[in-house]
Amino acid sequence: MTLAVPAPTAPTAVPRAAGLRATARITARADGGGTTRLPVLDGDGPIALRRLRAHGHRARVCVVGAMSAPLGGDRLAIEAVAEQGSALQITAAAATVALPGRGADHAVYDVRLTVADGACLEWLPEPLISAAGSDLRMTTTVDLAPTARLVLREEQVLGRSGEPTGALRSRLRIRRAGRTLLDQETAYGPGAPGWDTAAVLDGHRASGQLLLVDPELADDPVAVRLLGDAADGAGAGVLAPLAGPAALVTAVAPDALRVRRLLDEAARSHLQFGL
Repeated sequence: MTLAVPAPTAPTAVPRAAGLRATARITARADGGGTTRLPVLDGDGPIALRRLRAHGHRARVCVVGAMSAPLGGDRLAIEAVAEQGSALQITAAAATVALPGRGADHAVYDVRLTVADGACLEWLPEPLISAAGSDLRMTTTVDLAPTARLVLREEQVLGRSGEPTGALRSRLRIRRAGRTLLDQETAYGPGAPGWDTAAVLDGHRASGQLLLVDPELADDPVAVRLLGDAADGAGAGVLAPLAGPAALVTAVAPDALRVRRLLDEAARSHLQFGL
């Protein structure tokens, strides 16, 4: 008697989730002796964290890209907490380049910052470059205690040299003592109406902003000032007080270098601090 043996069936393929999922975490803590320690310094996936030499009582961390990211479909995040009385500066080794992925999904990059009473956090990354064909949604959310201090810089470059920009949507939300201090959203590239008109970028390829939140500004707010000279093609900006102890510098220019010059000049000349 012959037994019929069924042919083996191919294993069912398990679909791979599109894109990377990664969250890097930083915690700064004052040790009571005038120094800030880093009890949590946890990089993840393409986000590597490097401890830098401290500057005074301020701890310093550099974000280093361990691989190309964000790509379409990636979900990346950085969470940083400056505990009471601590001082933390976060920088980056290089610009972040948003690239197209293998599928049609957009990428997500979330930055979540929490600053306790008496603490200071400086978020000073290098520019974000929106490469052709990319689609990135970026959200920066900051929660500040009443006596916290924040210095935050964001810069965007629309396309690499000689190429059009990708799609970039960026939202910045700042809450102080549980109340909204700033909530703004920008959109550039395909699908965003009017972004390259005279009412928005006026042909420029780079934009940036510098935000200072400092309790001392409650009694001494900054005055509105225009920056640069749009007529000479080097870019222009504006410094304006917010409805709270804060000041915001916004600038546009043909390239990232000239945006940085405008922001740095505003910091030195009008906000009295260097970056």
